[in-house]
Amino acid sequence: MKVVLFCGGYGMRMRGGSGDVVPKPMQLVGPRPLLWHVMRYYAHFGHTEFVLCLGYGAEHIKNFFLTYQETASNDFVIRDGRVELLGADISDWTITFVDTGVESAIGERLRRVRAHLGGDEYFLANYADVLTDAPLDTMIERFHASGAAASMMVVPPQSSFHCVDISDGGEIKDIIPVARMPLWENGGYFVLSQEIFDLLPPGGDLVEDACGTLAGQGRLFGYRHLGFWKPADTFKERAELDDAYRNGSRPWMVWEQA
Repeated sequence: MKVVLFCGGYGMRMRGGSGDVVPKPMQLVGPRPLLWHVMRYYAHFGHTEFVLCLGYGAEHIKNFFLTYQETASNDFVIRDGRVELLGADISDWTITFVDTGVESAIGERLRRVRAHLGGDEYFLANYADVLTDAPLDTMIERFHASGAAASMMVVPPQSSFHCVDISDGGEIKDIIPVARMPLWENGGYFVLSQEIFDLLPPGGDLVEDACGTLAGQGRLFGYRHLGFWKPADTFKERAELDDAYRNGSRPWMVWEQA
């Protein structure tokens, strides 16, 4: 299936200020940007046709692929002055770059790339800044078995904050870590049918408008994932992923596992 990646937002929580022009999907984890890690994940499962919804920082994303260096993440031999690659990452990828506007909501970005999905009944979508080790094949199989029109991966709350049960008089009854509460949050990995476009108004939002409507109809499937899942919304989260990469703890890099 084709993979639509939303990579055109400002990403202000990741940037160091107005002078930091590198978009969030291009922030590095190891020698490669977040966007590459997300795409490599999908490619591992055989999904190598990508549609990038560009906006802020589009030139950085375009230039990365236009000047792509396979040697940064693959072994190679120099023989007689020529580079011979011992592996390749993106040689079998098809990437469509689409300007979907700097200010567009995610639902509107999706509307603007509809023509690039062709006649495919189903496609995948993601935010391009969340890493996981979820079994994508299983996720897709369970979506089809559910008969739903769309699905999203859901994960336990990641917050380190605590919820407080307090009476009207101010007496605290209980303190519960958010992560221990029976809640699930949107994990950002979607399997969608073309029907999603019927529920997206101009300028609309994928989750609130389309998925919200399907949830009310009982036609939105949630795939529960209890394994590794980590967003990179902030400098701290990106730095944690980078440290994990350098320490050899890389559960999201499923293509390296036997």
